[in-house]
Amino acid sequence: MPKMPEGHAEKRRNEILDACSTLYRNSSFHDVTMKDISAYTSMSRPSIYNYFRTAEEIFLGLLEREYVRWEEDLDIIYEKERLNREELADALSKSLEERTTLLRIQATNLHEIEDNSRLERLTEFKRTLCGVFSLMDEILQKFIPGMTEEERTSFRVSFFAFLSGVYPYTDSTEKQQRAMEEAGIPFRKYSIYEIVYPCLRKLLS
Repeated sequence: MPKMPEGHAEKRRNEILDACSTLYRNSSFHDVTMKDISAYTSMSRPSIYNYFRTAEEIFLGLLEREYVRWEEDLDIIYEKERLNREELADALSKSLEERTTLLRIQATNLHEIEDNSRLERLTEFKRTLCGVFSLMDEILQKFIPGMTEEERTSFRVSFFAFLSGVYPYTDSTEKQQRAMEEAGIPFRKYSIYEIVYPCLRKLLS
């Protein structure tokens, strides 16, 4: 078998993830199939199986990439000289404004995605998540040095659990809006920042 050029596998993986991301913008999780993803790449379906065994593994890879990109934004926050609690809440909230895909996957099908992915793929994802957790802890230690380890752990658990519920409040279908109106629930669409910032202000206070 001829040796693949350096970076070839990573390029192919990203091509698959890009295709999944494009399809996911206008389709539900269950409507994005391996066949559809293949049609958006230069690869055949059998070739895609060399990188991902299931559509769930592709979504897991997409989520992992989103966390890596968010971690890059968190690194920028960490490099700032000083931030008070309000400024930190503002910076963290803004860092999530472009992470719609991350929040959407977290809110909808994460359990199913993890359950239908191979252990090695899931472990890779958890390692990336662990890196994000560690960086968040370092951010808290730097800008809020008075927080104890127990308080930082409590913050992490509460904040990341909270993130799983953000997306539905930023995006709703016409049917969902109509149902809320008919049920007497006032409807208003919120931005990611409008939802995340108040939560962070409370958790950091």
